[in-house]
Amino acid sequence: MYFFSRIIANVSTKLFMSVTSRFEQNSSLRNVLLIGGILLVSFNLRPALASVGPLIDAIRETTGLSNSLLGLLTTLPLLAFGVVSAFTPLVTRRMSIEKTIAAALLLLTAGLLIRVIPSNTALFGGTLALGIGIAFANVLIPSLVKRDFPKRADIMTSLYSGTLAFGAMVSAGISVPLAFNFNFGWHWSLGIWSVASILAFLLWIPQLKNSTLPKHNNNFWDGLKDLGSSKQAWKVSLFMGLQSLGYYVILAWLPAVLQDHGLSASTAGWMLSLNQGTGAAASVLLPIWAGRMKNQRKIIWLILGIEIISILGLQGPSTVFLAGLWSALLGLALSGGFGLALLFIVLRSPDTETATELSGVAQSIGYLLAALGPIIFGGLHDISNTWVVPLLFLLVSALIKLPTGLGAATPKPVK
Repeated sequence: MYFFSRIIANVSTKLFMSVTSRFEQNSSLRNVLLIGGILLVSFNLRPALASVGPLIDAIRETTGLSNSLLGLLTTLPLLAFGVVSAFTPLVTRRMSIEKTIAAALLLLTAGLLIRVIPSNTALFGGTLALGIGIAFANVLIPSLVKRDFPKRADIMTSLYSGTLAFGAMVSAGISVPLAFNFNFGWHWSLGIWSVASILAFLLWIPQLKNSTLPKHNNNFWDGLKDLGSSKQAWKVSLFMGLQSLGYYVILAWLPAVLQDHGLSASTAGWMLSLNQGTGAAASVLLPIWAGRMKNQRKIIWLILGIEIISILGLQGPSTVFLAGLWSALLGLALSGGFGLALLFIVLRSPDTETATELSGVAQSIGYLLAALGPIIFGGLHDISNTWVVPLLFLLVSALIKLPTGLGAATPKPVK
């Protein structure tokens, strides 16, 4: 994991310098703070979810929840993503993008701390609260990139999506050691990430002085009306949804799959961390590569081919022996594909207002679709008492994703 961390840190530093070097001297400090704020906010958008999977057995033993209900711990935030994405423009027209992100960080912090309370109600209530907070930031970060970095969208998307995956990698890797080696217990292993979200809020405070209201007051329904007749908008939305479905299924259930094949909880957690580590590297590099291409269809073929091979590998007798390989390749395909989905929102939008509309519509539709994944995956395991059937479900979703990805990769703007 140190190897992947070094790669991500070195590449991210070079990209950061590439972006900031293009700003005028008199605005460099403001833009450094803005980029730093975006990256720290991005780091906080996955630990609340990625830290759950490695601890799933401990949570089950303590709470007595079924696999279907445990899947709801990942599904609830996705439902929040889908619903809140629809109404984010209604909030930003009154509060501005910058103030809405600040409020989102406070809500995320509150949700993380609520989950520390030893109660199933608090566990699910805190998860819903943090899901709402993350949802606002999910929609608004691409809009900020389109507004403030229109000529460097590929680099900023790489930094943003790479930091997302890096946050997931770190939290997945250390959640079990925090809980058991350092005797935090799983409640505080989940809640410790409130420290990072508070730091992100403090770094974001300077942006509140520069807050501006959107030029247009379009909401989700306006966006859906504007973009509903655009086949390209639907392809981008469905690709994001199916990509997110696979990502969050693996985020929630990969450790459980590997533990049932004989790996320890700690090792399975590190396999998820490896998964997110290769994903972080792919999230940094793939959008830059894709941004330099007029047509990204070749990349879609590549990542979906890797995804399908990896899912098949998890079902074979080599699962334990090659657990690291399958985990790493899945991370590359799923997180890299998620970075592409974010880039497609920016590339296929002719202006900032369209980017905000497409971001809201794509993430609302996409995350509502993705929310089905973890709970269906867990439910199929409860019914079949095997991981073969749930993994076949994941394989079918990958095959369905191919035509939507190829369509989204075609250089046609939404209308």
